[in-house]
Amino acid sequence: MNTIKNYLSLIKFSHTIFAMPFALIGFFLGISSFLFTRGPIQYHWSQAMILLILIILCMVFARSAAMAFNRYLDRDIDALNPRTAIREVPKGVIKAKSALIFTLVNCIFFILTTYFINPICFYLSPVALMVVLGYSYTKRFTPLSHLILGLGLALAPIGAYLAVTGFFEWLPLLFSFAVLFWVSGFDIIYSLQDEEFDKSHKLYSIPAAVGKSNALRISEVLHLLSAGCIVIAGKFGNFGWLYWIGVLIFGGMLIYQHTIVKPNDLRRVNLAFMTANGIASVVFALFVIADLVILNY
Repeated sequence: MNTIKNYLSLIKFSHTIFAMPFALIGFFLGISSFLFTRGPIQYHWSQAMILLILIILCMVFARSAAMAFNRYLDRDIDALNPRTAIREVPKGVIKAKSALIFTLVNCIFFILTTYFINPICFYLSPVALMVVLGYSYTKRFTPLSHLILGLGLALAPIGAYLAVTGFFEWLPLLFSFAVLFWVSGFDIIYSLQDEEFDKSHKLYSIPAAVGKSNALRISEVLHLLSAGCIVIAGKFGNFGWLYWIGVLIFGGMLIYQHTIVKPNDLRRVNLAFMTANGIASVVFALFVIADLVILNY
């Protein structure tokens, strides 16, 4: 049990609360078009549930690979940072080699799972892995690393939609852009804690490049863009009143986290990072899915 607990901590399993709800949005966007509008592909509920399980497995495997690889690659850096020195690899709870093997196993399972979904997901699976694994290198050469992290999580809604339909559409892409800007924005807030460490160790981040105050302004702009994408998606998708309640809550959580984090007061960064964004993603997804299912049934 301790081993399982250590690996769940290694990959920060609780952080799946950010991307998973948007993957579910992508799934229901795809499946509702067939279940409720009698499109060219008909899904029985049992088939839909199997597909949903496969999508969730893909999310778990890809994210586990990405997090384990990040911990493996950053092990020496993490050991020098008091905030991250307690992580499993630098602390010696999990060996670096074990973290790398765990990464490779999850990559293999991810690709195998996409094989059972459809050809396009299978063919694109290496590209998805390149994005989510490649993020771990970016802090070494660009302050735009936050956007690469956002891109990795932004694959969730469009990936789930592709799993259902096998083709791209603008609506799930709008949700992907919303995730890209949203995650990039709150990752900047989270990285405020390491501004001095990043500068002293020649690591790249937006706070290290422009300072805390300007970084928060950039985060605000990114979150404004995220909210804009969600509003456009609501108009483009002709959503009903439930969706717009979700938009208000999501927007409210974005505003809230910017009211509790100040350049000279980072005590509530974790509250903004985990609690506010966790509520934003889960509650928003519930209202979007309810709108798709209840108002279109």
